[in-house]
Amino acid sequence: MTDTLWKCEQLRAGQVYNKVMFNTRKEAEEFVSKMREVEPDLPWQMEAIEARMVWN
Repeated sequence: MTDTLWKCEQLRAGQVYNKVMFNTRKEAEEFVSKMREVEPDLPWQMEAIEARMVWN
């Protein structure tokens, strides 16, 4: 596991509707790309976060 995780959030009406975490940037980018094809009207944002900031 790395020190950085990638958080992808789907927004609907300005609110977080869905959140998914990935270990690598590549995985996150592939996921967001596929989701934009499936649901082009719902935006996704992606950001790097420190793994220690995530609670189990």
